[in-house]
Amino acid sequence: MRPRSLDEVVGQMHLVGSDGLLSRALRHPPLPSFILWGPPGCGKTTIARLAAEETGARFVALSAVLSGIKDLRTVIAEARVTPRATLLFIDEIHRWNKAQQDALLPHVEDGTIALMGATTENPSFEVIAALRSRAEVLALHSLQPADILNLLNRAWSDTERGLGERNIEVSEQVTTRLSELACGDARRALGLLERMVGELEDGDTLDEERARQALERRDIHYDRAGDEHYNLISAFIKSMRGSDPDAAIYWLARMLAGGEDPVFLARRLVIFASEDVGNADPRALSLAVAAADAVRFIGLPEARLTLAQATTYLASAPKSKAAYHALGRATAEVKKSGALPVPMHLRNAPTALMEQMGAGVDYKDPHKHPHGFVAQQYLPSEIQQKRFYEPVEWGNEKTIGERLKWWRSQKD
Repeated sequence: MRPRSLDEVVGQMHLVGSDGLLSRALRHPPLPSFILWGPPGCGKTTIARLAAEETGARFVALSAVLSGIKDLRTVIAEARVTPRATLLFIDEIHRWNKAQQDALLPHVEDGTIALMGATTENPSFEVIAALRSRAEVLALHSLQPADILNLLNRAWSDTERGLGERNIEVSEQVTTRLSELACGDARRALGLLERMVGELEDGDTLDEERARQALERRDIHYDRAGDEHYNLISAFIKSMRGSDPDAAIYWLARMLAGGEDPVFLARRLVIFASEDVGNADPRALSLAVAAADAVRFIGLPEARLTLAQATTYLASAPKSKAAYHALGRATAEVKKSGALPVPMHLRNAPTALMEQMGAGVDYKDPHKHPHGFVAQQYLPSEIQQKRFYEPVEWGNEKTIGERLKWWRSQKD
């Protein structure tokens, strides 16, 4: 059911529509080079093939998984003696290392080939800068349910390449549900369709019960090493930071359903407890660390409950980045003022010589004073008036702030 012309392509109208970026480029030769970046099943390979057909170019496809520089040299040699322009399509171009991608540069630059590289990974990280500067990046989007529904209806009715000759009846509810379950992936939708009708006889009816049985187990679209991994963990953390436990638990469920490593999730919770909750609720770190230990101890599936408990607690806790900002300010001061000497009264005096030199002299032990506090200098003289830690005025830090205010007034 692969589209045979750009007019048959569903979705990606920002590229292949009448005024789309790619359509405009195809109308004005020579064909430039592009990096097609998008999720699986959104039409990258199809668009590259159709671009070659639209321009009359010779289409050559390489898989970055199976091919290397030797194969590239063969393509370049053929392109130099072929009268037609050559469009080289490299699937999963992010799998080529720097040396392999470098080998493309002179041939793209001198016009020997027009490159169309397809990748599901972010080109900013996976395609070298020199190649990106010579090939425009086109972002493709996941297909919408309406686009998938369009493809499914074509497959049902097409008697040449689809299922039209089988005369299988299907309800609108089934195709609508299937279009939603495909997660924007055309190949996935057509594969699910094949699975559903595989055991049916010609003229049968695909009702909702049969469809449910065929779709009972389906994989959640999730790439633990790709953009979807980073997108979901970002949404997870930002939902907790925004004090939305409902959103946080949803993203947690999405990642667990996709097979995310529970230990990775536990580590993120521990980091979040210090970075985003901090002293606004000091119990958060203890709970997060305990959750991480429990995840390692009991494993899945029970560890899901531990992660859920920690996630909802952290999302519902008061938030403070005061400790985070305090460390940032202190680090900036260290870079600015360098290795300032430790005041003599704060130094340890393990030997008589050190004591004679003044180490530890005039140090005041706070435990020997009322309230366990005594005013004395703890920072180097050059920065003794600096303030790095400023508690927020809510949660547990409100109490900490009041206590610090009194201590600092005593020093002043």
